[in-house]
This record gives sequence, structure tokens and C-alpha cells, in this order.
Amino acid sequence: MNAYSNNQTIIYHNGEFLKPETAKTSLYSQTLHYGNGVFEGIRTYKTADGTKIFKAEEHYERLKYGAKVMGIPFKYTVEELIAITYDLLRKNQLEDAYIRPLITTGDNMGLYTSKESILTIQCWAWPKLMGDTLLRVKTSSFERPNPKSCFVEAKVTGHYINSILSTNEAKDAGFDEALLLDMYGNVAECSGANIFMQKDGKLFTPKKGSIMAGITRSTILEICEQEGIPVEEKHFKLDELKQADSAFFTGTAAEVVGLKSLDDYEFPLQWTDSLGHKLMKLYQKEVLGQRTNKLSEAL
Repeated sequence: MNAYSNNQTIIYHNGEFLKPETAKTSLYSQTLHYGNGVFEGIRTYKTADGTKIFKAEEHYERLKYGAKVMGIPFKYTVEELIAITYDLLRKNQLEDAYIRPLITTGDNMGLYTSKESILTIQCWAWPKLMGDTLLRVKTSSFERPNPKSCFVEAKVTGHYINSILSTNEAKDAGFDEALLLDMYGNVAECSGANIFMQKDGKLFTPKKGSIMAGITRSTILEICEQEGIPVEEKHFKLDELKQADSAFFTGTAAEVVGLKSLDDYEFPLQWTDSLGHKLMKLYQKEVLGQRTNKLSEAL
């Protein structure tokens, strides 16, 4: 077994619930050879009202969007996907869990998309991807893909070679994470999460265009509006980020995590005094369905 499954694990694969070791995939799949597959990262939480998949509709709409723009046929409805996922969680007796839907293609050694697809959904208990410790981040020598070269807001399997390269570079240099710029030298995002910076009591986050406009990012923007926290979406350069008071990453797997430093610059504001820390607490309440008073202070 591995970190994601054990001898009790059940997955959904090609219309069936089965053991992961019995699932089969083609060695001639375009996904395997060329990276033309689409996936999602989703979390479910144990709340006072039971197990709740956070923003399930938004995640599965994005999965369907990815299949559409990549030309992969996919006939499941959002409602069907949600129902299958809740059934899968029950079969695995999971309440706090990470969910990974994946659409792969059928046999096709050519470059025109296969007219067959297979849906696999897996789930496992997974703590915050980047932990709770403040992160030491390195500016990557790799850039985010040019938005004219692909659909940057689709979670396509092949796109994540860019993330692997930047993460390997950062970790091999002794850092925790990588920060990527876009083709114009604007701050984009880290290898698998969006970034916010705080300066003079206001938050800034990169505009859409070169970034994966994450669902957690959107949630943080919504919370900021509800809580009266000033935030602006804008392009900014690395030099501006290295003058910020504080910064943090957001993502489904990472949730909200603060930055300690970027290259040789250490963010001066104490994390516990930052807007990022407040939003981390508010986000925890949001996913657990505890934000009944939207303007309440985070503890």
C-alpha cells in the first residue's frame, strides 16, 4: 500500500466501485503519452451538519470545462459527479478528506484527441499540503505558461510539468516552495497555489490571465468583501512583493498558509498580526459552515 490507499480503499473507475489494484488503464492512452488529461482537487470536511464537500459544484464545473477545452468527451453531469463522490466517501468511511477526480483518454497514439474517456475518482485523508509552518520560498527560473500556448485555467495533467520543475528547483536549493512569474515578469503564483500580499493594511493578488484562478482564491476574495477587508486584483512585479508586509498562499490542498520569506527577503509583519492569519481562521470557519455571522471577528 502507499500513502493514499490501504487494503480497505475503494475507488470509482470507469463506472464501477473497486479496489485500486484491480483498476486498469491503457498503455496507449493519450493521457499517459502526451499529458492530455484533466483533474480536480477537492476537499470534504466533517461539519456539524455532516460530511460536506466544499464548493463541489464549482470544482466539478471546472473539471467539465477542462474536458471541453481539451476536446475530451465527458457526459457526466455535475449532479451525477457529486452523488458518486458522496457515495465514494461513504464506502471509504471518510469525512475529512481530499478528493481527486481524473479524466483520462482512451487508446490514441496520435495527437488528435481520443473520442473515449475514463473517469476515476479517488479519495484519502490528507492534511494541508504545505503544512502550517511559514514557508521559505524561492523565485523560480521557470515561468508560468504563456496563456496563448494553452488553457491556463484548466487543470490539465500535462501543465503540471511546469509545477514539478519549479518545485524540484526550489526544494533542491533548500526552500519549501517556488514562486513563478509570468512572461511579462509579473508575479503569477506558486507551483500549486495562488498568492496574496499585504501592504499597508491592504491585500493584493495577481489578476487573471496567466494564473490558475483558484476556487480557494475566489473564496478568500468573497470573505474579504464580506468582512470589509480591502483587496485588489492587479499585476505587480517581484520588487513590489519584496516590499510587502506579509504574504500567503491559497489552494484547495494547501488551504491558507503564510510565507516566512522570499529568496533573501523576510516578510516583516508577524504572521499572527497579518490579514492572512485572520483569513486563515475565517477560511477554516467557512469550510466547516461556522461563519453564520459574516462580519464576526476571527478568533
